[in-house]
Amino acid sequence: MGSVEEERSLLEEGRVENESSGLYTGDGSVDISGKPVLKQKTGNWRACPFILGTECCERLAYYGIATNLVSYLTRKLHEGNVSAARNVTTWQGTCYLTPLIGAVLADAYWGRYWTIAAFSTIYFIGMCTLTLSASVPALKPAECVGSLCPSATPAQYAVFFFGLYLIALGTGGIKPCVSSFGADQFDDTDSKERVKKGSFFNWFYFSINIGALISSSFLVWIQDNAGWGLGFGIPALFMGIAIASFFSGTPLYRFQKPGGSPVTRMCQVLVASFRKWNLVLPEDSSLLYETQDKTSAIEGSRKIEHSDELKCLDKAAVISDAEIKSGDFSNPWRLCTVTQVEEFKILIRMFPIWATGIVFSAVYAQMSTMFVEQGMKMDTSIGSFTIPPASLSTFDVISVIFWVPIYDKIIVPIARKFTGKERGFSELQRMGIGLFLSVLCMSAAALVEINRLRIARELGLVDKDVSVPMNIFWQVPQYFLLGAAEIFTFIGQLEFFYDQSPDAMRSLCSALSLLTTSLGNYLSSFILTMVTYYTTAGGKPGWIPDNLNEGHLDYFFWLLAGLSFFNMVVYIVCAKKYKQKKAS
Repeated sequence: MGSVEEERSLLEEGRVENESSGLYTGDGSVDISGKPVLKQKTGNWRACPFILGTECCERLAYYGIATNLVSYLTRKLHEGNVSAARNVTTWQGTCYLTPLIGAVLADAYWGRYWTIAAFSTIYFIGMCTLTLSASVPALKPAECVGSLCPSATPAQYAVFFFGLYLIALGTGGIKPCVSSFGADQFDDTDSKERVKKGSFFNWFYFSINIGALISSSFLVWIQDNAGWGLGFGIPALFMGIAIASFFSGTPLYRFQKPGGSPVTRMCQVLVASFRKWNLVLPEDSSLLYETQDKTSAIEGSRKIEHSDELKCLDKAAVISDAEIKSGDFSNPWRLCTVTQVEEFKILIRMFPIWATGIVFSAVYAQMSTMFVEQGMKMDTSIGSFTIPPASLSTFDVISVIFWVPIYDKIIVPIARKFTGKERGFSELQRMGIGLFLSVLCMSAAALVEINRLRIARELGLVDKDVSVPMNIFWQVPQYFLLGAAEIFTFIGQLEFFYDQSPDAMRSLCSALSLLTTSLGNYLSSFILTMVTYYTTAGGKPGWIPDNLNEGHLDYFFWLLAGLSFFNMVVYIVCAKKYKQKKAS
């Protein structure tokens, strides 16, 4: 489905001198004071433990809230199944939408390091607010008395959701920057470090799931058995540890200078190409405007070779007669460099690949919503021990933790022999495999629900809002398949949006990859709303009633399986047509 070999060979050409000198990095990275950094004393794997530790603790904090949030909303705030699922997916969607804010600030003004630092503080304040809302008696909703469950007061709702959405804002500066900041520690102009960077993304995702494993097992049990104040307080503590870990590695980090607003540069291309709409493009692309320096006019960016696609945008780089006479090429709203135009083209080329990630993210959203609600209606006991339904997501995490080292140490070397690619599979191939696994995941969930409803009918439990005597461990295959799909699709996205993005837009492109998760959650909320609206017409219980025994959650899972299959077909077509970035 594609390869990054062309890019790598082009990188290696003209960079031999940098590699042979070996003293300083060749990708323009600097230390915190803005001075060139020595290769042997900074970056590489020596800087990564601090970044991976930060990500592990931050993800533990996030999943400590997200994994069991639907249970808190239904049991403590006394919301219905659909309302709780909608609130969870809307909040999670917002968590993956705010990275656009952090990405623009990082790429344009602050750099990744200071963006992470500032937004981590906001995140920590949100965690503390959420802890208070579940600990202070005046801020907690009253407990149910028999079948009477008093609703939370407006003030209690306000404090809880204020803390929740402060966390969503805080994630906006962390999610798009931490993975890119970690990848920045490996010099793109050094062939050895470039291979290590591919391995970094695997272990970055591994550290995410170590945090998620603790959250989905230990913290979920604490929340269900020891109280929500403590259950929210522990994640807040780990967020504090994440901040401390991040700052501890400062002397070892490599920093990339912010290159100015990518949004402004894209607008400049549009305006300049519109102004020169009537000019004729030269047949020789070398006549288009580009700086004569070895480096690009964009801070922190290499030059990008001209491509023959979207030629209408090339008009932004056509030098007019007036500009030749005046000798003034300094107004980017009238004349853009080829590299600036190609930045915009790259984003447009990425769009179809990006869009196919939305349906996959809608499938992934079910793990913290409908999978949990399905588990609530199953037998959760093993002897005297009760398993919290949300803790079944542990098997998704275990699947990821199992597959990362297997993929990195076994699958990649074997695949490399057949494909000749440094990373075994190309990013596009890797994502395609994950999309196929997502179809199997939703099919497995539907089959489990079919069997659960069959047992409910046989035992006369359809009209009773009770659990069905079917062991919750029947859900394990769907969680395990989802974990395997993550390894291929989400890590493939991390690699794809970092490697294929323009150098000065890496935070923004990482945010765009996260935006698929946001839109996937919103899509899940939209599908839930539409399914509820159409299936409850005429007074019917619908597919997803509060009593799932009289519903058809299996139909909902089959719907998502069908959407996933269609999405996979569209992806394959788009991936075959995709053209790789060429850096000069």
